[in-house]
Amino acid sequence: MLNFFLLIVIYAGIYALMALGQNMITGYVGILSLCQAGFFAVGSYVTAILSVKLGWSFWATVPVAVVLSALLGVLIGLPTLRLKGDYLAIATLGFAEILRTIINNWDSLTNGPNGISRIPKAMLFGSPIKSKYAYILLIWFFVLVVYLLFERIAKSRMGRALEAIREDEIAASSMGINITKYKVWAFALGAAAAGLAGCLQALYIGSVMPGTYVFMVSIMALCMVVLGGMGNFTAVILGAFIIQLISYFPQMVGLSNVIPAQARQILFGLILVLMMIYRPQGILGRKERKYRKTTRKEASK
Repeated sequence: MLNFFLLIVIYAGIYALMALGQNMITGYVGILSLCQAGFFAVGSYVTAILSVKLGWSFWATVPVAVVLSALLGVLIGLPTLRLKGDYLAIATLGFAEILRTIINNWDSLTNGPNGISRIPKAMLFGSPIKSKYAYILLIWFFVLVVYLLFERIAKSRMGRALEAIREDEIAASSMGINITKYKVWAFALGAAAAGLAGCLQALYIGSVMPGTYVFMVSIMALCMVVLGGMGNFTAVILGAFIIQLISYFPQMVGLSNVIPAQARQILFGLILVLMMIYRPQGILGRKERKYRKTTRKEASK
């Protein structure tokens, strides 16, 4: 039971990073993106390729994976932001599938369907990270850093601009907000968080396989945001815990042979439907931010 609990905490942290990125895109800007699995795969494979084939340390691969994921976020953001609603969701889904297909077929770089194994452990203070407790501390350290960064952004001028775009693009544009710039920034930040999650996934498992980064991964990240509360970074971390608990609960109670993986996927879809009908704001709801009003005297300075 303890091992399953530790496993839930580890994967809740990895998926919380993806959910934080999804929340920046969907919760703050209102863009229904379904390509987190693609950015997740990019982060994992960058770490795997640089570590195994070029001998880089894990710490050196992290910034490369994060930057590359962010650049791909910009790449998908620029041409698709003219689309709206379902069309935008389909376009981002197609982008994720393109990335997975490239990974699955580029044998010389990614080793194709066989994936890449024997990823070396990360070194910390001269010793390799091996225990589950050490992985928990490492993963949740990154979760804390990303959470604080995104909270800071949400309270900044950029966060107010993103909220304004979500509420009414036309009104935001008329107030001088550059819609395209802020949407692309949101995509880049969300993709970077997913890429970081991919690095940690590759490090913990020690191998990467293209079959891991399927469409269901993006759906799980979206479920976490919807379940916890869109626009609330604390809530999406709670959503990550709940979704991972649901995923591993059959194994914890010895019912993994009775409850197949397909049933859990149906359950995730049911959660989305029920939350949209009965509590669209999520468990904790959207975080209402209060901004200090500027007086005339302060404005004149």
